[in-house]
Amino acid sequence: MPTLDILIPTYNRPDALAITLTSLCAQTCQDFRVTISDQTEDEDMIRLGSIQAVLRVLKAHGNSPQILKHLPRQGIAEQRQFLLEQASAPYILFLDDDVLMEPWVLALLLNTIQEEKCGFVGNPLIGLSYINDIRPEEHRMFNPWPGRVQPETIQKGTPAWERWRLHNAANPYHLQEQFGYTVQNPRTYRVAWISGCVIFDRAKLLDVGGFEFWQDLPPNSCGEDVLAQQRVMKQYGGCGVLPSGAYHQEVPTTIRDRTYNAPNLIPI
Repeated sequence: MPTLDILIPTYNRPDALAITLTSLCAQTCQDFRVTISDQTEDEDMIRLGSIQAVLRVLKAHGNSPQILKHLPRQGIAEQRQFLLEQASAPYILFLDDDVLMEPWVLALLLNTIQEEKCGFVGNPLIGLSYINDIRPEEHRMFNPWPGRVQPETIQKGTPAWERWRLHNAANPYHLQEQFGYTVQNPRTYRVAWISGCVIFDRAKLLDVGGFEFWQDLPPNSCGEDVLAQQRVMKQYGGCGVLPSGAYHQEVPTTIRDRTYNAPNLIPI
């Protein structure tokens, strides 16, 4: 059994998915297995030549990739729960299908969560099109953990909730440049939540119910990652870590309707 299951939900983004999978091929940590949940109705990702080529490389590396067709679509929370149910490794990485990673990202995340023994650790996504957009007013929310990561309860409307602004634009890039954080000198910090590239202790995520709350949400809901992370954070703690080597491809979102936000509908 691998140490890490990488779980990728995808819908109608073959080019972005191919880039994401390609960045997995070059990871210094190769102790993982890849499972993709494809909810594209009119096309099978596994049949595309660009996807097949990368899957062959991952298979040659021993990563046992698989693409599972998962229809009908019942919302992103249900898709995440489906992926979680496929996993058996002690750690899981929920990876969005539009992320490009530096080769050291998986090793950094795995080392950090094993050292901290917390519920989750994330590498915030960097939008490099904003590299010249420096936002010192948002940087002031940066709050490194002074010691081991501890459980926290984050309430909407509090200053701690506003930590989400840390992950706007290219803020993570500017922060790690400012403070000199490197792979050899990483830093954990407090978050409200973190999107796109997050490793969980699988047992701890399961202990708080995973994404089983999908049944209480409308199919067009969002914010499921926020709700799950805050439940894990309340019991076991969670953090971000810099440097980040996770870059957002900045392609259009496939979840355009943000009316039904999980943390507004279901209590933490």
